[in-house]
Amino acid sequence: MIVKQPIGVIDSGVGGLTVASELIRQLPKESIIYLGDTKRCPYGPRPKEEVIQYTWEMVHFLLERDIKMLVIACNTATAFTLDQLREELTIPVVGVIQPGARAAITSSRTAEIGVVGTEGTISSKAYVDTLRQINTDIEVHDLACPRFVPLVEKGIVHGEEAYQVVSETLQPLKQFFNMDTLILGCTHYPMIKALIQEEVGSTVTVISSGEETAREVSTILEYQNKLYQGDQVPQHHFYTTGNVGVFHEIASRWLNQKIDAVDKIELNTVRSLGKT
Repeated sequence: MIVKQPIGVIDSGVGGLTVASELIRQLPKESIIYLGDTKRCPYGPRPKEEVIQYTWEMVHFLLERDIKMLVIACNTATAFTLDQLREELTIPVVGVIQPGARAAITSSRTAEIGVVGTEGTISSKAYVDTLRQINTDIEVHDLACPRFVPLVEKGIVHGEEAYQVVSETLQPLKQFFNMDTLILGCTHYPMIKALIQEEVGSTVTVISSGEETAREVSTILEYQNKLYQGDQVPQHHFYTTGNVGVFHEIASRWLNQKIDAVDKIELNTVRSLGKT
C-alpha cells in the first residue's frame, strides 16, 4: 500500500521551518503541509488556554487536508497541548520537547543542562520535567528569552542588533560554569544559533530539536508502515496567517530552495476535536 498523505506541521510562526527543513532532508519523498500562525505570534507570553485554542484551530485546518501525522513544531504548543492532541486524534502526534531532551542528555557529560525558551515553555517546566523523568540527577538551568522570537519573525537573524539582544539575554547563564549543553527550547532559536553559540562558547553543545524530531517522525511512520514508497515528486504547501512576503522570504532562505507559493489563511475558532 502506498501512503501519499502529507505530514502536517504547525507552529506559532516561522520557527517551525527549522523542523520542516529537517523533515524534508531526512524524508525526501514525503510531502509537507506547513502552517505558521504568524499573525498571532509569539505564543510564549499568551495564557495557556489561548495557546490551546489557537493550536486546535491550526490542527483542524490540517485535518481537513487529510494529513497522516501531526508535528507540533512549537515548544509552547507542545508543552500545553501534546497530551490532549494525542488523546483526541487518531493520527500519530509528535512534539519537539522529548526529542530535544533526549538529545541533550546523550550529549551532556556534566549532567548540567541549560534550556532557553519562551515564557510559556519555561514557566510550564516541560523541559525540566522531561529531562528529570529521563535522568533524575540532571541539573537544569532554564531561562525565558522573550526578545528572541520577535527578532526572528522580523528576519533579524544577524548583525549588531541581533548580537546585542542575544548577548544581553543570555548573561544569566554565564554563571553556570559546568553547563556543557544548551537546549534551544523554541524552534525559532536555531535561526540565531550561530549567535547563541558564540555567546555561550565552544565548550557548550547547542541542541536544536529539529533533527531529533524528524528522526522520531521517520521511526513512527516506518513502524506504522506509512512511509511513502512511490515515485511521485513531493508537494510541499505553506500557509501563514500573517505577512506572506516576510514568510516567503524567510522560508526560501531557511529551506534553501525556491518556495513556489505561500497562501494566507484565516483560521476558524475551534476548541477541540468535533467542536467548531
